[in-house]
Amino acid sequence: MEQPVPLLFSRLLVNNQPFAVTLTESAFSWQPMCRRKGGGGGSRSVPVCEIVAVCETEQDGISEENGRWQKMPSFSTELTLHAFTVYYVQRSKGHHWECSEVTFYCSDHLLCNQWVQALKELLDLQAMRPKHLIVFINPFGGKRLGKQIYDDKVAPLFRLACISAEVIVTERANHARDHLLEADLAKYDGIVSVGGDGMFSEVMHGLISRTQKNSGNDENDPSADLVPCDLRIGIIPAGSTDCICYATVGANDPMTSALHIIVGDSQHIDVSSVHHKNMFLKYSVSLLGYGFYGDTLIDSEKNRWMGPSRYDFSGFKTFLSHHCYEGAISYLPATETLGSPRDPSPCTAGCHICRNSGQQLRISQKERKFKFDEERQQWKVIKGRFLAINSANMSCACPKSPKGLSPAAHLADGTIDLILVRKCSRLSFLRHLIRHTNNDDQFDLAFVEVYRVKKFKFTPKYCDEEDSDIQDVGKNLFGQICRDHPSCSCAQLQSSWNCDGEIIKHAAIEGSLPAVEAFCKRNRRTYYAERCYKFICSLSRFQAISGQKTIYVKF
Repeated sequence: MEQPVPLLFSRLLVNNQPFAVTLTESAFSWQPMCRRKGGGGGSRSVPVCEIVAVCETEQDGISEENGRWQKMPSFSTELTLHAFTVYYVQRSKGHHWECSEVTFYCSDHLLCNQWVQALKELLDLQAMRPKHLIVFINPFGGKRLGKQIYDDKVAPLFRLACISAEVIVTERANHARDHLLEADLAKYDGIVSVGGDGMFSEVMHGLISRTQKNSGNDENDPSADLVPCDLRIGIIPAGSTDCICYATVGANDPMTSALHIIVGDSQHIDVSSVHHKNMFLKYSVSLLGYGFYGDTLIDSEKNRWMGPSRYDFSGFKTFLSHHCYEGAISYLPATETLGSPRDPSPCTAGCHICRNSGQQLRISQKERKFKFDEERQQWKVIKGRFLAINSANMSCACPKSPKGLSPAAHLADGTIDLILVRKCSRLSFLRHLIRHTNNDDQFDLAFVEVYRVKKFKFTPKYCDEEDSDIQDVGKNLFGQICRDHPSCSCAQLQSSWNCDGEIIKHAAIEGSLPAVEAFCKRNRRTYYAERCYKFICSLSRFQAISGQKTIYVKF
């Protein structure tokens, strides 16, 4: 393989040692001219795309290493040294990123300026990098440290990278969503959410709804094609679980996420739409859970004063109550996609299944109609009593559950992993929950079923009077189950849905995949998605499938 032609090559000083410094269109590297003890130490190569910033450094005769005054080295004692500093991404354990720096000294001011200009020109060619952002900070999420996290860890990096940011600290629920519905968004390159999953969901809903409103689209129509929007969303984790950030980046570290935003990383992700009859309810990015996770969320809302620990407390109470819910699940299997929910390997950056998902979703209007007729014959129905019904668009990994609810779920393959936990003993259910925290197969239990689907519908056995049409469907599905057995108390056991940490009170819902997208991955070193910027809404193209809001979005 031919070596890339260097744009610049010079002999410069780093920490008083001569280094051969090389710049190509894709990489910036430095290597010691003299071999050090231990061999090879000090050599480094950084992709240009991972350089955060470069600037000239004023030297006053102070050593970079210990801060003491000392004589600065030079090629000639009669010449004054000039320096420039390069800030770049440094990977560390646990998929964390740090901002490191290295200073280079040279005796020629023109040479120093030449290096600075060459590096800045290459950085300017990185088209995916944002220049102007709007930042929404939730000061109440998690441990209420959102503003402090942004001011102390994120804002200095943005200033270093010459990114201007308009900061809005939200004052109420849906503040960010309402602002996005009316604001002039043409002057921004992206949106940043500082908070938890709920904050990201609010921003996402505002941006998607704004785009549909401007285009005259009706979100309540499940068959309508969504119109794309050009902005993307980044996440700075400052919530209780930060599931979306952790499942895509592999870490819930604010500095890591800020660096992903700066270098312009992006990743496609799947987003599900949730409808009740012909009424749009919400978009879901990670978890849509009925039963155990719905009950846990409802109880946790009563104990918000406890902070993040309320989820552990409410989860324990819900586990002890051990409620199960009767209903019917109808689902459309994802027969055309590769992979299975039982695959041993997780979805990672560069995943060929997600990369090829666009080809699988690109179908013409004629093919779409044909598939719709065909799908009506392929729907499958499962009836029973369930402790939990979970729909996962991604792994739903978090620090407490490193593998997540569905470890093999793909980020952008246009499918949903549907997990059904049937009625079982408390001890058996506890075994299932514990397996979320270790490496055991959580689906390898007789009472757990998992399916990869395109769409699904849930019909509870007992519905409200307003859901009379759904109730009729329930009668056809269940017949006279439990009619003469009042002791089972089924009529009062109806849960709600947990949609990315928000409550959906309608039990009967329909879920499908309408909007796909968020940051872009480049190499495969990081768990789930090496890159973490521009999270979900650079919706540059949508295509509907089977008359439903199933959309694939691509840069």
